[in-house]
Amino acid sequence: MSGSIDLFEGTEEGFRPLADRMRPRTLDEFVGQQSVVGEGTPLRQAIENDRLHSMIFWGPPGTGKTTLAQMLAHHSGAEFIKLSAVLSGVREIRAAVEHAKSLHGQGRTTVLFIDEVHRFNKSQQDAFLPHVEDGTIVFVGATTENPSFELNNALLSRARVYVLKSLGSDEILSVLRAAIGDSARGLGARKLVIEDSDLELIAEAADGDARRALNLLEIASDLAEDGCIGHETVKGIVAGRVRRFDKGGESFYDQISALHKSVRGSSPDAALYWLCRMFDGGCDPLYVARRVVRMASEDIGNADPRALRVALDAWDVQERLGSPEGELAIAQAVVYMAIAAKSNAVYMAFKAAMRDARESGSLDVPLHLRNAPTKLMKELDYGKAYRYAHDEPDAYAAGESYFPEALGERSYYRPVNRGLEIKVAEKMAWFREQDRLAGRSEKSS
Repeated sequence: MSGSIDLFEGTEEGFRPLADRMRPRTLDEFVGQQSVVGEGTPLRQAIENDRLHSMIFWGPPGTGKTTLAQMLAHHSGAEFIKLSAVLSGVREIRAAVEHAKSLHGQGRTTVLFIDEVHRFNKSQQDAFLPHVEDGTIVFVGATTENPSFELNNALLSRARVYVLKSLGSDEILSVLRAAIGDSARGLGARKLVIEDSDLELIAEAADGDARRALNLLEIASDLAEDGCIGHETVKGIVAGRVRRFDKGGESFYDQISALHKSVRGSSPDAALYWLCRMFDGGCDPLYVARRVVRMASEDIGNADPRALRVALDAWDVQERLGSPEGELAIAQAVVYMAIAAKSNAVYMAFKAAMRDARESGSLDVPLHLRNAPTKLMKELDYGKAYRYAHDEPDAYAAGESYFPEALGERSYYRPVNRGLEIKVAEKMAWFREQDRLAGRSEKSS
């Protein structure tokens, strides 16, 4: 089994897409990721000094994860074996490890690269551990998902994580221009003509993904007329492009988190931006509507109780009318909540009360609070001495206790000095003063 890569040998075996032909062969050709492979970085030093170690490349598609793995293996003269966690199983893993063992016995190093490593289950990930430990393989994984969530701790502890970022528009443009000008591997021999503004359009449509940019350029070159890639051609190939948005991955949760925090931070413009990013990426509006209801209770609460009603109405509009009317209603709710008075007092009170409920055990309901529908219950003093609040002055039974005796009095809800909760705080202060006076009068009697 051989993992040698034709990329570095310049062989011509069948059709190879432009994106594959233009893979960087050296660190100097590598575009972007200066924080990872720039001068003086640990990974660059490891590659240049042949100090291979197991690692995880984490980043969006088209940022160079596979290329870096190939590059470090090639630079060190190591065997390169690539497996895909989507397509490979136990049989392929065993075959790769056996091949690596035979090379290890000859004093050769093997880089085993696992693409989409997060798709392997726990037992499959664990299968690599002994071979990493004894030096049989240098393990390199690539993932678009957060390794701390998707990879085993045992594997993570044996590999260094390198974070790769989406490429900027200028970096994508440099990749495209290199492909147009490279006669050996790119499109240079065709002497194509394309306006800078159209190259910029392709770079923008690529959404930080160099592979996508090169694929779009290759399509455009195939449609060129007399060596000229026209504006209408470029418009046609980038039309209907979809932004990067993984409905089950970290990008999804990052964006809903950004929306939530923008609402909490009273930034209606940022909240609208993240809302539109999610809609543009294909997020289900009903999911957003549910989260908006959560925001209304968690971050606004009784400072403006209308926010909850606005959020529920937006959800209802989305269910009744669908898109785009429903999305506009959700946007209205998001803007309303972003500018509304904020309070997490109910949220914090709820968490504190839940903590007491879980930790205090099954405390009995005080007798005076129990219902007494039968004669026996009344004889057992169920409901005895209960004070009916509506019969009390100002409809408040001052000094009455409603907590289990073993728990004692608790204070969970602390209104903030914003919005309607200003009035709520004043009312609660009055309640506490009445309780204090009732306690004093009982002591003096």
